[in-house]
Amino acid sequence: SLKLQKRLAASVLGCGKRKVWLDPNEAGDILMANSRATIRRLVNDGYVIKKPPVVHSRARVRITEAAKRKGRHMGHGKRKGTRDARMPQKIIWMRRMRVLRHMLRKYRDQKKIDRHMYHELYVRCKGNVFKNKRVLMEHIHQAKLEKTRDETIAAQYEARRLKNKAMRERKGADAAPTTTAPEPAAKKS
Repeated sequence: SLKLQKRLAASVLGCGKRKVWLDPNEAGDILMANSRATIRRLVNDGYVIKKPPVVHSRARVRITEAAKRKGRHMGHGKRKGTRDARMPQKIIWMRRMRVLRHMLRKYRDQKKIDRHMYHELYVRCKGNVFKNKRVLMEHIHQAKLEKTRDETIAAQYEARRLKNKAMRERKGADAAPTTTAPEPAAKKS
């Protein structure tokens, strides 16, 4: 029996006994080997070989995963956990907050929004006002338009006020020297 040789060969090759192949044509020579040194010699001669690992193909798994990415095999019958267990609301919320806050930071660094508007929008994001980046971006554009419109209206109002004030002063200056004391009415005889 080659039981001893198989055990020694497994020890020499650094694998399990099931991975050791002993050449059946050289059974006599192998039977004579009773030490690790002789087993090493047989390994070098090619009478004892370490079998290759058994193939465990993942081809079918890859095909299934590709199909699942497309949404196949994902219907109601294939689901085990609740909706929240499969994709927690908290994780969705965290992702959304991170996206929106990153966008706000970027806009603030690029000087597209000032720190006051940044803070106001930050708090609004936390208050679930904006559902995605597009909505937030549209709101920022709208807010900036309103701000510029308000500024131009305020500037026009200020200019009109100054103009009216200057006109009043000019009228007052024109009227002051022309007015003289009223002449006394002539007595009728």
